[in-house]
This record gives sequence, C-alpha cells and structure tokens, in this order.
Amino acid sequence: MRTTLEIMKCAKESCTLLKTLDTETKNKALLLMADSLVEATDEILKANALDVEASRGRVSDVMLDRLSLNEKRIEAMADGMREVAKLPDPVGRVLSRVERPNGIVIEKTAVALGVVAIIYESRPNVTSDAASLAFKSSNTVILRSGKEAYRSAYAIVSALQRGLEKAGLPKYLIQLIEDTTRASANELMTGVGYIDLLIPRGGKGLIQACVDNAKVPCIETGTGICHIYVEKTADFDMALNIIENAKTSRPSVCNAEEVLLVDEAIANEFLPLVKKRLVDERDNPVELRCDERAYDVIGCTKATDEDFDTEFLDYILAVGVVDGVKSAVEHISRHSTHHSEAIITSDTACAEYFTSTVDSAAVYVNASTRFTDGGEFGLGCEMGISTQKLHARGPMGLEELTCYKYIIRGNGQTR
Repeated sequence: MRTTLEIMKCAKESCTLLKTLDTETKNKALLLMADSLVEATDEILKANALDVEASRGRVSDVMLDRLSLNEKRIEAMADGMREVAKLPDPVGRVLSRVERPNGIVIEKTAVALGVVAIIYESRPNVTSDAASLAFKSSNTVILRSGKEAYRSAYAIVSALQRGLEKAGLPKYLIQLIEDTTRASANELMTGVGYIDLLIPRGGKGLIQACVDNAKVPCIETGTGICHIYVEKTADFDMALNIIENAKTSRPSVCNAEEVLLVDEAIANEFLPLVKKRLVDERDNPVELRCDERAYDVIGCTKATDEDFDTEFLDYILAVGVVDGVKSAVEHISRHSTHHSEAIITSDTACAEYFTSTVDSAAVYVNASTRFTDGGEFGLGCEMGISTQKLHARGPMGLEELTCYKYIIRGNGQTR
C-alpha cells in the first residue's frame, strides 16, 4: 500500500507534466476515460454492491441510495465527463491586458492551482466528477473516499486510469488515497507544500473538521439547510410541486429542502394542502416538524429549536409560519448554511427583496433548490457547492479550479 505522503509527493511532481498538455490532448483523454468508465460497468457495480451490503442496516435507506450505483448512474457519470470535454479550457485565458506607457505588456492569465485534494464520503459519482474537472483544468487530483464507498471509488479510479494510459498519459495524474483511516485525512489537511487546495465534500462533521484543522487552503462546501418560503401571492399548485420536488426527489443530497416557511396570511389554507401532498398521498410520507403556529393548523410533530438548524438528509421537513417576506429573510439569516434558498411568489417586489437580501450561494424565484448542481448550471459536473465567499461560491466547476498569474512582456525596460 502506498502511503499518503508518497501519493502527495507523486501528485506534486506530476504538476509540470499536466501544465504542458494542450486542450486537444486533455479532451481526448477525458473521452477515453469516459469510455473506460462505461466499459468497467460490471466491475464497478460488483464493487458497489459490496459497499452497499456492508452499509445496509447501518445507515438510512436514503443514504443507501446516495451510495448506490446502477448502469444509468454510471452512464450519467460518463456523460458528465464528456460534457466537461466540450467546455472551454479555462487554462491560459487572458483575464485582462494592460500596456503601460513604457511599453511593458501585463497579462493577467488563468493558470491551474496545482494539486487539488478532495475528501468525500458516500457518493461514488464524486470520484469521476472531481477527476474530470481537475484534469481538464490541468490540476493533479488526490481523491480520498470514505471507507463506506472505497471499493466503488477504487473500481472507478482504476477505470479512469486505464483511460489515461490509453491516451498515452501516466495513470498517476489521478490518484486515490489507499488509507481510509482518519490519519490520511489529517495528512491531507496538513500537507503544506504538497496540497494547493483541499475540498471536503460530505456531512457537517467532515466539513467542520477540515475547516478547523486544515493548514492548507480549504473551501467550505456542502452542508445545505435549504429553505423554501411560500409568499402570500404564490400560486399554490406551483408551490406544492416545487416543495415536493425539493424535499422528496432525492432527500439525501445537499440541495434538498430542509425548511418550509409559509406566509401567515395563507397558512390556514396552504398548510393542509402541504400535509395532503407530502404526508397523506405518499407511500413514503414526509415527517413534518411544525413550529407552534404551523402545529395549530395541521398538527403533525412539534418542532424543536434544533430542527430548524438540522440538515436531515431524509424524509423530514421543518415547517414554520412567518409574518411576511422580511420575517422570512430574518429567519433564513439565523438558520441558513448559505447554500440554496427559494421564494415562491407572484409579487415582483417581494422577489426582488428576497434575492437582494438573502445571503446564500444560490437564491431562487419560483424554482426548486434541487437545481443547485454543476451539471444543471452548465458546468458539466462539480467539485462541490461552496458555501463560503473566497475564492469560489456555489457549484465549483472548471473556472473555480484555476488561479491566475501575471505574465509581463518587455523589450529591455528597467526601473
């Protein structure tokens, strides 16, 4: 087994090679990696079945779904890589150009970050997403999967490495950490001189551990206490469809709705419709945890204060009644993790107030929070959803995996 230090050293040494690859070479390799991924479907599914079986009974059904792969999901992973191949190469773009009076030309030019490490938990698709985005942006990538998804990640990385070798490139441009203990995560967090950017992608505990302990640059991602506020002028049918989609289409992901806020003016009429749609008419009903005012209307479960600060990742929804759009924004500012929030309204002024005052990475008007996703945003796929403000925010694609440097050209000028 290779040590984490050996993998970090190898990644650092390979940076120079990646910087020399042109766009055509990178795109060809991405397409070959996508093909290799599909060709390895049986191998990947066998490995994934072992991961799923080992987790069965230890995690909820929705978390098992998050871990599970099938042919359709593997094909979608490959399609994401093909989409990345179609996107413009972010490296080498001249972001600005200035010619000084003395004749010196200064170009602010996009460049790769270097070595990007990502620590993630139970979503095997992150493996190919991160690898393709890092490769296209000329970064070497170190993948550190959680132990619950390690077999799946190993099979995926093996397939991607075969694709690299078919393209005539060394397989170590994409590497998987072989040690799944906390020691390897700590080594990445403290890998000064080797790691240029660390991205944690998973639950609150993982993200907080990285933010608290990392000595290398780290981006806070992922935790999503996402709110939907139904304003008094909302179209009820639209609101119900959006709420159901945001909560139930895939509750185990970070862009799923966790909190529903309803305007007091429509609560008596609208909340019973929510209960009917999410509870009474579903085979897998959503547990509604209601604040006092919502409980007075529909009953269900009484919410605790903690419920409005919890990323459930399950068929559970905290429900509250607010006194208008300003009250909704105040509630969101107290409880949000700055991921994704939505307002359902027919009032343009309310929509403008909401979008201008809510301080989150993605703010929606009359649409589901489930769209906060690199693929849906046209990025091919994503490294994660940044909930901070420096240097990236929202879905992280190719551009967010670059930095810049100044290239200055002269003809003998001295100062």
